[in-house]
Amino acid sequence: MPGTLFVVATPIGNLEDITVRALRVLREVSLIAAEDTRRTAHLLARHAIATPTTSLHEHNETRKTPSLIARLQEGDAIALVSDAGTPTVSDPGGRLIRTAIDAGIRVEPVPGPSAVLAALAVSGLPTETFHFLGFPPTRAKDRKLWFDRLRTLGGTVVFFEAPHRIRRTLEDLQDAVGDCDVVVGRELTKAYEQLVRGPISKILNGSLNERGEFTVVATIGCKPEIKGYQPNYEPITTHIIGEMTEFGGSSRRNVIAGLAKKHGLLPNEVYRALEKAKKSGL
Repeated sequence: MPGTLFVVATPIGNLEDITVRALRVLREVSLIAAEDTRRTAHLLARHAIATPTTSLHEHNETRKTPSLIARLQEGDAIALVSDAGTPTVSDPGGRLIRTAIDAGIRVEPVPGPSAVLAALAVSGLPTETFHFLGFPPTRAKDRKLWFDRLRTLGGTVVFFEAPHRIRRTLEDLQDAVGDCDVVVGRELTKAYEQLVRGPISKILNGSLNERGEFTVVATIGCKPEIKGYQPNYEPITTHIIGEMTEFGGSSRRNVIAGLAKKHGLLPNEVYRALEKAKKSGL
């Protein structure tokens, strides 16, 4: 009988933020597949866990997945962990999980700490719905498309950023959507945790400590008073026109709903993109 692949959330900073269940699973599995075995070793030592570890990161996941799947098929239980938080959320592990699912292996979540939810919960911003966008791209073309998409989303968005890019990203965010309200969380749950709230301009002109790991929560309003602002639907149109055939036989309403769900957009945004494409002859 195949073993189980446990997807285990680990602390994002404070090592006390780990569940009793996660500790039990880490003790009982045959192997822990860790993004960085050295960082995971600190957590295991803190809780006197002697389970063997093996590295599984973005550079070796393709190569190591077959051997891990083989062990699971032989009956071993394996825990997947990232450096911090929940695996696959801007971290490796997705390929292993997909391959395990395709092989009929049970994949079981062991939930716990999340920088996304931690920042969102204390932001004071609307939390009924939100979009998580990972890290902003660094390449100019991809970055432009990322901000174009963010601008069309509206509502509350959450994303990560590195310390050496946080100021530039906040400046680009202000250029894209105006001086919206943001909460910048730095080193969440760690000794030097910092939460800074207010309009982007206030944060940029204040004492933002550009060191550590950042989680940003922002409210995006697509404000018409922003001079020269026009929603840019070209990135949406480019992606969705070629995907219409995926929903063959469905009504126009269902097609729009399906495309909106796939791209994390609102149905009316997809509708406007399609109408624009129709008028331009695409």
